[in-house]
Amino acid sequence: MTLTQEIATSPDLTESVIFPPGDLYSDEPPLETELHLEQIMLLLKCLKWLWKDRNDFYVAGNLTIYYSDEKRKDKNFRGPDFFVVLDTERKTRKSWVVWEEEGKYPNLILEILSESTAKTDKGLKKKLYQDTFRTPDYFWFDPYSLEFAGFHLVDGKYRSLKANNREHLWSQQLELYLGIEQGLLRFFTPEGELVPTPEEDAQSEREKKESEREQKELAQQKAERLAAKLRELNIDPDTI
Repeated sequence: MTLTQEIATSPDLTESVIFPPGDLYSDEPPLETELHLEQIMLLLKCLKWLWKDRNDFYVAGNLTIYYSDEKRKDKNFRGPDFFVVLDTERKTRKSWVVWEEEGKYPNLILEILSESTAKTDKGLKKKLYQDTFRTPDYFWFDPYSLEFAGFHLVDGKYRSLKANNREHLWSQQLELYLGIEQGLLRFFTPEGELVPTPEEDAQSEREKKESEREQKELAQQKAERLAAKLRELNIDPDTI
């Protein structure tokens, strides 16, 4: 019998075995709805695009965080819907393994609420992120009811964030606002400008170039009309 077969057939051995600390894959289940997936992908896309020139952060969605003090894969793990770790190497990971990442936990966590997870997200997970992860910024958002709340860690306890006049909440860790735009949660700059996706940025650039081209054409047409008028008055426009 192989070691793998022994582990699979022996409950006692399964409980006692300590999995190797490296090469751990995410254990997270599929997302509940298409809207949950769309929301997470939108946040990932926007932040990566905004910080495309930075290499000192890690951002992920629906990925397992392993945080066992005993460096075990079979206990003490959670999978936030969206999280950001600062001051770390920007590279692809199969999961976030705290003991392999200099003990770092997320700087920001966001949970996407649903009927089946809301109680846990607002209770058990909030306490875990506050007391164990010590994550400075915690947010939750319901893409159906549009319930949105945020918290910042102050003296070891989460304090509710107050919205600005646009109902946006400030993330001290990201130095960005989070707010609802067309039914989805988006990032906003400190000046209140929407952080675009790469596609939105490209579209904006195309529209800007088109506007510049139209303005140039209008200016040319105006100059031609003025020149024609001057010629009607027997004035050579080239001499002016």
